[in-house]
Amino acid sequence: MSGKVMTMKEAVASFVADGSTVVIEGFTHLICFAAGHEIIRQGRRNLTLARLTPDLVYDQLIGAGCAKKLIYSWAGNPGVGSLHSFRRALEGGGGLETEEYSHFGMVARFQAGASGLPFATLRNYAGTDLPRVNPNIKTVTCPYTGEVLATVPALRPDVTIVHAQRADKNGNAQIWGLMGVQKEAAFASKHVVVVVEELVEESLIRSDPNRTLIPAPIVSAVVVEPYGAHPSYSQGYYDRDNDFYVAWEAVSKDPAALKKYLDEYVYGVPDRAAYMKKNAGLAERLKAKPLMCAGVNYGY
Repeated sequence: MSGKVMTMKEAVASFVADGSTVVIEGFTHLICFAAGHEIIRQGRRNLTLARLTPDLVYDQLIGAGCAKKLIYSWAGNPGVGSLHSFRRALEGGGGLETEEYSHFGMVARFQAGASGLPFATLRNYAGTDLPRVNPNIKTVTCPYTGEVLATVPALRPDVTIVHAQRADKNGNAQIWGLMGVQKEAAFASKHVVVVVEELVEESLIRSDPNRTLIPAPIVSAVVVEPYGAHPSYSQGYYDRDNDFYVAWEAVSKDPAALKKYLDEYVYGVPDRAAYMKKNAGLAERLKAKPLMCAGVNYGY
């Protein structure tokens, strides 16, 4: 295919190597589970996984034995409970390393990486124990005011995977709805894989330029993967599968149930299209109802 378009299998094989630092971002919205599943299928090992809020996709990656380290600021199954694969790896002597920050500390790390700076300064962590358990949180004295500020090191991942609603073949990716730190993480990374619900013409992207969050020059690959964010959601395409998040509590808690899930829904299918066929009726159940915004005039 033309431009930077490739399959998920090709993108993961090209840009996710054993030992890589990998970011799969998205704040509740647009979390690319399809990429996580392909990483598991390809048997990647010793990954450093970074994300503000690792939820089910990182629980699956940890449970599948892909991770050696987690860099994060909060971990859990939103609104439900714990990530039990994560807890077993951490509490049961599974050897998982962790590096914890505040939410803003993680944002600042990505911002520093995106800006080409060695570290970021912030008014944070005063009165907390995080600097005691994380030696990467240091302090610096401001040369202008004498104020002591916290610092965090820049984070420059090997690859960031961003799910978006649409992109053109060159990787100009557009997102609307709830956003996280996709932009900062993408600009901080050596490689960026954009996964989209649909591929559109460049003329459509150019007709609404302010919606472009990730520009083509930083994108290494474009993957067209409808429903690639399930059980997360894609605004305007499909809703969040809340039932899946609730059900994951029991799956994650039981290692045998986790293995059964991975065998059936990850290893047992070759790609996302087959995953959707196995989940009969899912697309119809979660399909978003139309709610169009008013247009804007870009004329001059």
